This record gives sequence, C-alpha cells and structure tokens, in this order.
Amino acid sequence: MRENAFDIVERGVGQPLVLVPGVQGRWEYSRGLVDALARSYRVITFSLHEQRETRKAAPCGIDVFADQVDAALDRLGIAHAPVVGVSFGGLVALRWAATRPERASALVMISAPGPGWHLRPRHEVYARLPWLFGPLFLVESPFRLRQEILTALPGWPARRRYLGEQWRTAASARVSLGGMAARALAIGAYDRAADCPRVTAPTLVVLGDERLDHVTGTGGTSEYAQLIPGSRLVRMARTGHLGSVTRADDCAAIVRGFLVDAQKDAHHSAA
Repeated sequence: MRENAFDIVERGVGQPLVLVPGVQGRWEYSRGLVDALARSYRVITFSLHEQRETRKAAPCGIDVFADQVDAALDRLGIAHAPVVGVSFGGLVALRWAATRPERASALVMISAPGPGWHLRPRHEVYARLPWLFGPLFLVESPFRLRQEILTALPGWPARRRYLGEQWRTAASARVSLGGMAARALAIGAYDRAADCPRVTAPTLVVLGDERLDHVTGTGGTSEYAQLIPGSRLVRMARTGHLGSVTRADDCAAIVRGFLVDAQKDAHHSAA
C-alpha cells in the first residue's frame, strides 16, 4: 500500500480504478472491497473531506467530493478511469460520471441511496445536531444491521471475524460525526434523477435484498438502472446494504465481470 501527502491510497497494479467510500468518509470501511479489487486493478481511494472543508469548497455538498476524484487522478497523472462508489460514494460517483463524461470510462454504484431516497425525520434531526444525537445513531446501528449480518454470514465464526474487523476499523479509523452529518444532509440537496440521463459511461448498479437493507431500506436503488441509459442491474443474494463489506469477494467479482465486458464492448465499438 502507498499513501501520499494528499491522502490518496493505492493498492494493486494494472488498470486504474477509483473507489469512493461511503458516508463514514474513511476509506478503511471499504478495505475488504479495496483489497478484493486490488487483485485485478490498481485501486485508487481516499477518505472524504470533512465538514469544515466541505463548507468552504462548494455550494453543493456532492461536488466537493467529485472534485476529490479529479484531484486524485490529476495528482497521479491519470486521464480517465472507472469509478466505483459505495453507498453515499455511489452518489459521488454518479455526479462525477455525469459531469466528467470524458474522464469516466465506467460507473459502478453499489447500494447507493435511490433517486427519491431521503433521511427519515428522526435521522434528519440527528444530522442537524450531530454533536448531540450522533452517539445515539452509532448505538442504534448494530441493531439495525443485525438481521443482515446474520443472513449474510452463516455461522458464528464468520460473524465473529466480521465484528472483530469492524471494531478494529472503528478504533483505528475514527469517523467525524459532523462530517457524516454533512454528507447525509448533502444527499437531499442533490437532484440525482437529473444527472442520470447525462451519464454516457457503461454503468453497473449493484444492490442487495431490500428486505435486509435497514440503512436505505426500499430506497429505490434499482431505479438508477432505469434512469441511466444502457445500465446493468445486479442483485446480490443473502445481503442487504452491506454486500460490499460482508461479501466483498463476491461483490468484487461482479464488478470485475462488468468491467471486463465493458472493455470488450469498447474494443468492438472502436474496431
């Protein structure tokens, strides 16, 4: 692994691929998927800017993170690459692909909040007062995710390994409650449906079983496959929102298969 002064993390060799992490903001929470993809690609990732930087950078909260994708590629001298976004990162990836068609060679959205998804009223209050309600949100999370973990990870040895990894990540990569809140609020200000028709890159939408997704629930992730021209939809079984974490190898295999097919199609079109 190499991490430079601009907090860009690189793993693996080969074709460059950008991975944008979720609402936690820290790339470490997508480490399993990063490592799985790094067996086939040169994965470029980073932690998202925090709240104080977001306020200074742009009036639209999503744009500042799309700018981070540009900054990472510019710093490494890469003209274009596929972009993979996990959950909130999927919205960043959508924005980047829609506004930088010359740079996005492919778009992958994994468990992204749907075009009409919004915070529940209780979580809206949490996000506006993160210093007060943030700890309560963190306490609630294991209970909301319990059923998905039990289904995705059969057997207690696998569950114990997963929980141990999550605790170690939480201890070593502490999240900013204010940063998470700012990113969550930015979702509502972003007109996702308006950007979908602007995407020209080959697109893959990945989601799990919505009945097991207690983060976005039936949040309409599959609608992106209808709104983005020519996109492909893949559902992962036995998981909900956390498929990129609980089943990172399977998720990476889906992404890899899609990118191989997209590259073949591009070569045939060029010929």
